[in-house]
Amino acid sequence: MGGGLFKMSEPDFILFDLDNTLYPRDCGLFDRVDFLINRYLAEIVNIPTVEVDRLRRSYLENYGTTLNGLIVHHQVDPHHYLEYVHDVRLADYLVPNPDLAILLSELPGKKYIFSNASRQHCLRVLDYLGLNESFVAVFDINYFNFRPKPAAAIYRELITDIKVRPENGVMIDDMLVNLEPAAALGMATFHYNPSATLLVPLSGDTRQLNSMWQLPQLLADLP
Repeated sequence: MGGGLFKMSEPDFILFDLDNTLYPRDCGLFDRVDFLINRYLAEIVNIPTVEVDRLRRSYLENYGTTLNGLIVHHQVDPHHYLEYVHDVRLADYLVPNPDLAILLSELPGKKYIFSNASRQHCLRVLDYLGLNESFVAVFDINYFNFRPKPAAAIYRELITDIKVRPENGVMIDDMLVNLEPAAALGMATFHYNPSATLLVPLSGDTRQLNSMWQLPQLLADLP
């Protein structure tokens, strides 16, 4: 991790994942997206229903996302896919979160969304939660030409585009695998996992984050 005079309690930037991170996993929104992905494979790509789960596991393992596997093997239109799977009525799952907006405004550094979802989905969710003003920019899967986290190259590109030193920043994600490239670049990393019971280091310097309300103190406690 970076050294020098930098105080990690005052990061230059914080990268936030969106889905299952800025809203609770148990709200059901991502379950609905997951259902729509399965339906897309079965009804649009005409994959037999009994093969859908196996193919999705294979595509996730080999390509990072179901979408990338579909692009390679089925030549799907990624824009159509993303529009289809994110066509969700947000009011059925989310509630505005003005308290989180206040918390984010009080955190140091610039905040960015770094998501494998589409920009349209990210902006819709941020708008519904009342968090639009909390973030400087959204880096979605379209931005990186459909290359997903955890592809290491897109982390380097993001850092270059926002003109920061990685060791002066933080990344928060609900998937540990997505934090590994960030940690390798020198960022402080937090695994967002509300069900975790102990705030202990996980892999390398990655730490658990049970609640966004813990973030100010955990930032201050970083070495």
